[in-house]
Amino acid sequence: MKENQLQKEKSNWSILLGAAFLMATSAIGPGFLTQTTVFTEKLAASFGFVILVSILLDIGAQTNIWRILVVAEKRAQDIANLVFPGLGYFIALLIVLGGIAFNVGNIGGAGLGLNVIFGIDPVTGAVISAVIAVAIFLVKEAGLLMDKFTQVMGFVMIALTLYVVFQANPPVGEAVVKTFVPDTIDMLAIVTLVGGTVGGYITFAGGHRLLDAGIKGIESVPQVTKSSVSAIGIASIMRIFLFLAALGIVAQGLPINPDNPPASVFQLAAGDIGYRLFGIVMWAAAITSVVGAAYTSVSFIRTLHPAIEKYHKAIIVGFIILSSGIFTTIGQPVKMLILAGALNGLILPIALSVMLIAAYKKSIVGEYRHPIWMTAVGVIVVLLMAAMGGYTLFTQLPTLF
Repeated sequence: MKENQLQKEKSNWSILLGAAFLMATSAIGPGFLTQTTVFTEKLAASFGFVILVSILLDIGAQTNIWRILVVAEKRAQDIANLVFPGLGYFIALLIVLGGIAFNVGNIGGAGLGLNVIFGIDPVTGAVISAVIAVAIFLVKEAGLLMDKFTQVMGFVMIALTLYVVFQANPPVGEAVVKTFVPDTIDMLAIVTLVGGTVGGYITFAGGHRLLDAGIKGIESVPQVTKSSVSAIGIASIMRIFLFLAALGIVAQGLPINPDNPPASVFQLAAGDIGYRLFGIVMWAAAITSVVGAAYTSVSFIRTLHPAIEKYHKAIIVGFIILSSGIFTTIGQPVKMLILAGALNGLILPIALSVMLIAAYKKSIVGEYRHPIWMTAVGVIVVLLMAAMGGYTLFTQLPTLF
C-alpha cells in the first residue's frame, strides 16, 4: 500500500515538473532571447528591476489561472463559456490564430539554430525541426515524452547560458543594487516581459497539461501552486542568466549586433564556441516553443467537438505542419505576426478576468474559496495588460491596412 502511494506521489511530481517545464520552455522562445538582450542593452543594470517586477506579476497571473483551472476541473475555454456563453470560442480563436503565427517564428528560430550549429540552410533546418516536433506527438505516450523533452531542453538552455555568464564576467554587485534601486523604471519593458512570459497561450500550457494528466480538484491546489511558481522560476532563471550575460558585454562597452542581439552576446562573451552554444540555445528555445504552442493551441479547441477530442494528436501534427508550410513557402508573414502579436496582448487580461469571475461562481468551483489577495493581484495584472494590449492593438492596426 505504502509502495503504491510513493509510486503515485513520484508520478504526480513528474507530471507537475513536466507541466512547469512545458510552460517555462514555451515562454523561452526566439523572441524571449532577443527581448531580454535588447532591454539589457537599453537599461543596463536597471533591467534587473524590470525582471523583478515582472516575476511578481507573472506569479500573480499564473497562480490564479492554474488554481482555478484545476479546481473547476475544466479547460479555460469551457470555463469562459460558462461565465459568458460564446466567450470561450472567441478566446480559442485568438489562441489558435496567435499560436499559428508565433509558431511560424518558432519554426524559423529552430531553423536558424541548426544553421548556426551545423551550417545547414535555415529552411532545411526548419523542416528537420518540424519533423522532430511531429515525432514527439506520434508516439503512444506523447504527454510523458513531451514532459521529458522540455525538461532536458530546459536544463540544456540554462546550463549553456550560465557558462556564457561566467565568460562575460558581469558586474553582479551593481545588478543586485539596481534591481532594488533602479536608475530608470520602464513600464513598457515590464508589460512586454509579462506578456512574453505569461501572455497568449503560454500560461495555459502547463495548466491544461495538468488537467490532461488527471491532476485536478481542491486537494491538488497546494501541489499546483508549487508547480505554477516553479514554472515562473524556471523561465526567470533563464531570463536572469541571459540578462547577466548581456550586462557583462554592455559593461565592457562592446557593441551588440542589432541584427541578432543574443547571438552577438554569446559570440562576444565566448568567441566561436559561444556562437555555437547560441545555436544550441536558440534551437532548444525554438523547438520547445513549437511543441508548447501546438499542444496548447489545440487544447483550446479539443472540447469544442467530439471529433477534435478523438483526433487531437493528428490535429496537433497538422498544426505543426501548417506552421512549417507557411514558413517554408512564404516566410514569416510580417502583417500576420504583427496582428497576432497585438491580439495576443489582449488574451491574458480577457482570460484572467474570466478566471477571476469564475473563482466566485459556486456552479464552477463548488465550495472552493479563492484568496482575496490573489484576486487583488490578478486585477492589477488585468488592468496593466489590458491598457498596454489595447494601446498596442490600436497603434498597430492602422499600419496593417
